[in-house]
Amino acid sequence: MESYLHPSPAVKDSFVDPEAAREGSRASEAMSTSGALVIVNADDWGRDVPTTDRSLDCLLREAVSSTSAMVFMEDSERAADLALRHAIDTGLHLNFTMPFSAPACASRLMEHQGRLARFLRSHRLAPMVNHPGLAASFDYVVKAQLEEYERLYGVAASRVDGHHHMHLCANVVAGRLVPSGTVVRRNLTFGPGEKGYLNRLYRRRQDRQLARRHRMTDYFFDLQPLQPTLRFQKIFELAVRFNVEIETHPIRNDEYRFLVNNELARCGEVEIAGGYRLRSLASVAGSRRVA
Repeated sequence: MESYLHPSPAVKDSFVDPEAAREGSRASEAMSTSGALVIVNADDWGRDVPTTDRSLDCLLREAVSSTSAMVFMEDSERAADLALRHAIDTGLHLNFTMPFSAPACASRLMEHQGRLARFLRSHRLAPMVNHPGLAASFDYVVKAQLEEYERLYGVAASRVDGHHHMHLCANVVAGRLVPSGTVVRRNLTFGPGEKGYLNRLYRRRQDRQLARRHRMTDYFFDLQPLQPTLRFQKIFELAVRFNVEIETHPIRNDEYRFLVNNELARCGEVEIAGGYRLRSLASVAGSRRVA
């Protein structure tokens, strides 16, 4: 395995055996399948200390189900230690747009990621373009992050999403860079009138393409907007019959307060899943009801 980090002192805090973390995750699989059950996932784990600590507080309060970990960031090492210590359910949060901030990150990796960031940020439609000249850089940067996640967490990533949803960019999807069988985050769910027809058609076709190689939830929503209550009630209705994920960023003060004050429960009867677990009652047909 290629080293993507310059040599650095070992993390002082001792790690929990990865097998112990997996045992904790297996225990959470016995979650209820009755009523509205939603997966609430905190993004950006390991980005920096404040982001990790906010997410950890929500996880320990059982206000969120799981988290998505960034690698090669300034708090990635400590975040992995915390995840193993507390048996937190984590996935890989692929990052192509935010500069890697780990002090020991290899210059070659940073150069490749810099090329990707400049392209993906160049135009709002750039992620939809399969850029053949960047194929090698995408392959290198995805491989590096998958390997680094495995080094930090002791297991291969079984779930992948992306910072700014860039795991859905054309080069990654068309290049099949995420291993087959991995759980992958689908496109955000929008109803008729919320996005243009062509936008919804593109998302629907991409989700169908992803479903050939990956498992996904049936619906995916952002925690924002936090109002009105009716919006969450409609989400909970879906969550009775389908797998539903809600993404959140606890570093945002309004989202953090909403979560720790248990505002979701005030919107209706709902259970926060104890981990990122897809129930067998998931319906492929259901995932096509909303574009």
